[in-house]
Amino acid sequence: MQNHGRSSWTVVLIGIAMAASGASCDDPSKPSAGASASAAASASAAPSASAASAAAASAASAASTASVVAAAVAAATVPDAIAAQHVLVAYKGAEKAPKGVTRSKVEAKKRAEEVAAKAKAGADFSALVSEYSDDPAAGERQGSLGKFKRESKAKAFSDAAFALAVGESSGAVETPFGFHVIKRNQ
Repeated sequence: MQNHGRSSWTVVLIGIAMAASGASCDDPSKPSAGASASAAASASAAPSASAASAAAASAASAASTASVVAAAVAAATVPDAIAAQHVLVAYKGAEKAPKGVTRSKVEAKKRAEEVAAKAKAGADFSALVSEYSDDPAAGERQGSLGKFKRESKAKAFSDAAFALAVGESSGAVETPFGFHVIKRNQ
């Protein structure tokens, strides 16, 4: 369902970009910029400066349209904020690690990879939070981070979370706080 929405937006944005550049995909009486250049070039048996100029302008217009469409599609598919849950597997010496945590970094990574495998296999994520998370507030929030912006979290965490599709979970993601397994909810 999510991908269908993205492709609908992509079609709309391409249509807007084409309209802005003067190109048309449904009106055969209006030639596109490329067709205008071709007509101008074929109207003269010998290549002329104006035909070359028209072809160059057409190519520049097409490149400009493509970059406008690419920027519009990128802006439409990258949300400003998302909602996610996470399991934090801390290790001794990690930033803000609870005092009772004695596992090594290697053990923490292995535990986080186990959580990630279970999440990808369809295990209930809230149950995984309850069983595995070292986040002190995990029990009351079920690992929920609510809605957050990219810049509010550690870069590695945000990069992983924003790359996920809604409903998808990550592998083990390392931050200064330990290893996270993230599930994007919105």
